[in-house]
Amino acid sequence: MGKRIRKLKKQRLHSEGNDTLLFSLFILIALSVLLWRCFDTKVPFWCFASVFSVLYLIMLNFFRCPKRFLDVDDTNNLVVAPADGKVVVVEEVDEDQYFHERRIMISIFMSLFNVHANWFPVDGHVKMVKHQDGNYHKAWLPKASEENEHADVIIETPNGVSVLCRQVAGAVARRIVTYAKPGEECEIDDHLGFIKFGSRVDVYLPVNAEICVKMGQSTTGDQTIIAKLR
Repeated sequence: MGKRIRKLKKQRLHSEGNDTLLFSLFILIALSVLLWRCFDTKVPFWCFASVFSVLYLIMLNFFRCPKRFLDVDDTNNLVVAPADGKVVVVEEVDEDQYFHERRIMISIFMSLFNVHANWFPVDGHVKMVKHQDGNYHKAWLPKASEENEHADVIIETPNGVSVLCRQVAGAVARRIVTYAKPGEECEIDDHLGFIKFGSRVDVYLPVNAEICVKMGQSTTGDQTIIAKLR
């Protein structure tokens, strides 16, 4: 892709959380006012305000949408983490839906405390985007990758390597948002999508890829290099 231009890192809230955050804030304020006015003692108010203020801050963290930049001049052949979270799977699997060959699958589980914005794992162009309905098993279970509702994005790198990135819904997640569109160019640092409330992202790589992460390792989306393509 040539020499990359350094960009400023900025923090912002994701537009996917606007309705949820505004509605929750309204409920929090309304109930706080009722508790303050309806009880002589202020203990119920302070208990409610303390607990739900913490929960609201967790929600704010969840809907953060950081603008990140991988500080590397040449991103050819690099694969970065598409999400914040923890590596829960690194193994060879039979990918029979698209590639019909053995692939290395790296899965990153996002807890409620992680940012849930997703990034493109490689530079290239989007070959395919497909959404598939399914179940809502717990996201860290092996069967979740194929049986849960998910969205698949296949990206072809400048060197002709196809990579599958799969956004997977979890037991609580009920909304997968995918910004990728077939035929468009994409780069590391660009947002691929967003998943609400506890889920995972899988990346399927060629078996000769050099894996740079291990089980249980924490990842930062668009910052952690998880593999190098050969």
